Amino acid sequence: MRRACGRVTGLLRQVDSASVGAQTGRMKLSEIMSRLNGISTPVGGVSWTPPQSDVGVARRVLVFLEDRRVLYSPYEVEIPDHCVRSVLEIRHFLTRELTGGSIGNDLSGPLQAMRAACRKFLDGVDAEELRSERLRSRDVMGAAGWTFNQSLGELRGVIGLHVAQIAVRYGLEVPDTLDVILPAQDL
Repeated sequence: MRRACGRVTGLLRQVDSASVGAQTGRMKLSEIMSRLNGISTPVGGVSWTPPQSDVGVARRVLVFLEDRRVLYSPYEVEIPDHCVRSVLEIRHFLTRELTGGSIGNDLSGPLQAMRAACRKFLDGVDAEELRSERLRSRDVMGAAGWTFNQSLGELRGVIGLHVAQIAVRYGLEVPDTLDVILPAQDL
């Protein structure tokens, strides 16, 4: 048993020294430890289910949001029904991530805030009125259209703020498509 623990400790030291360059794409020790699921010895062994790595969850969230056109396509090409479906998918995804395991408060706070922004968007958009405006004028130009665009802008702003916080906190790159929703730099 002592020899097996020595091997694991030696491996962890090697992994730890290799993780110093985490900014260059290497995994951190905490990420590797979250993947470790057991130790075996000639006498016996023990295994467990490793906790999720907050960095892994944060990375999954950014990758998922990168593919959501509702967050970055120009307003004039957005189709309200598609936007509503996409925001519902974002909300469901965030709920799965929040309920999928124990994640730290540093990550659960921004995910909950993004989910609340999705809920607020969905509550503020009258999909039926948007459809009838679109049928009447082949465009969304009335009050429902203004409300839709305002709600969409607010959703993008809130999600952009939290994407920036997550990226900074976990040292992740923000996908290029999401650059347009990040808070503006101070000049």
